[in-house]
Amino acid sequence: MTNRTRTPQHPIGSGFGHSSTAAEVLEGIDLTGKLAIVTGGYSGIGREAVRALVGAGAQVIVPARRPETAREELAGIDGVEVDELDLADLASVEAFADRFLATGRGIDLVITNAGVMAAPETRVGPGWELQFATNHLGHFALVNRLWPAIVKGGSSRVVALSSSGHKRSGIRWDDVQFEHGYDKWEAYGQAKTANALFALQLDTLGAEEGVRAFSVHPGGILTPLQRHLPREEMMALGWVDADGNLLVSGFKSPEQGAATEVWAATSPSLDGLGGVFCEDCDIAGPAGETAVSPASGVADHATDPEEAARLWALSAELTGVDAFAARD
Repeated sequence: MTNRTRTPQHPIGSGFGHSSTAAEVLEGIDLTGKLAIVTGGYSGIGREAVRALVGAGAQVIVPARRPETAREELAGIDGVEVDELDLADLASVEAFADRFLATGRGIDLVITNAGVMAAPETRVGPGWELQFATNHLGHFALVNRLWPAIVKGGSSRVVALSSSGHKRSGIRWDDVQFEHGYDKWEAYGQAKTANALFALQLDTLGAEEGVRAFSVHPGGILTPLQRHLPREEMMALGWVDADGNLLVSGFKSPEQGAATEVWAATSPSLDGLGGVFCEDCDIAGPAGETAVSPASGVADHATDPEEAARLWALSAELTGVDAFAARD
């Protein structure tokens, strides 16, 4: 592997910020002829990301667990293809990847936007915890299976959706699948840390072939991601009142929430950079060193290259997929 300097985990002064929208960060960027894959691209910020990418000229594929619902939600947005994909089912991931690879097309952008949050304890596959399986392992297998097409795109980017929730938990190496006591928020935190570490290691492995990867905290947005949270719990968290009205001024609209993932996927200011955690349309600073808010910044455990390499090895073992296995 060629030695290279790691991209510093510090803001670069992008010119955008908390209130920027996906359409604004794409202004002046021509994506004509580019192909993007956006998981979860038919709901919440995913749909707004798809809308903005199509508006800039990209062709977008939206893999969906409920393809008919996805087609209904994306009706009226031209330049979108929908296919079936259940991230919690590795056979479904393999089938989708095989169908796509058979088309011979290259991929320019991958945004792993789909996810679940604070779900009740659920087991999938061989007994895996749902949030780790869906948010991380499914996307890990998907990107690795699509790797030939991603490399074919030339200078492609992969953007993994993380969250400030990563601060709730690092990787629980002694009990990754929460077999000994389940906590929905710690499980969510571990999955979001996994998303950041995945992007870090993918960038380390893929940069040599022209592929760069980033992780993103989109901000606080009320979307269907909160479907597992009863209103009473959101009230207790101070997010909404008894009528469901927002109480937190820092929450973003879906158009603003989609901005950072779209920025990370397309911004020329990130050319030659990668492996970093982004928020508010810029590279984030380390947690505790950012004055914007206590929620800002990225924890050390989500930017640790040794943790990233260890997680990659575990993920490859669990899924049976590793696009880089023969290159060690």
